[in-house]
Amino acid sequence: MMFPVRCFSCGTVVSEVYEEYHERLSNGEKPDDILDDLQITKYCCRRMFASHRLQNNKDLFDDVMEYK
Repeated sequence: MMFPVRCFSCGTVVSEVYEEYHERLSNGEKPDDILDDLQITKYCCRRMFASHRLQNNKDLFDDVMEYK
């Protein structure tokens, strides 16, 4: 599934840092350190990153579509 453009709760634009977050996560950095560095401090916004996971660099859209 695509990463949301805005936080569902507060409306802050979060998609602008997702690519850097994903790249740094792939390089083995800790998610909380990355989000602190990217100045994503609100819990609701951090949830957007924590709940959006790619498995083996594969988008989960096809897996989710099985459950209409």
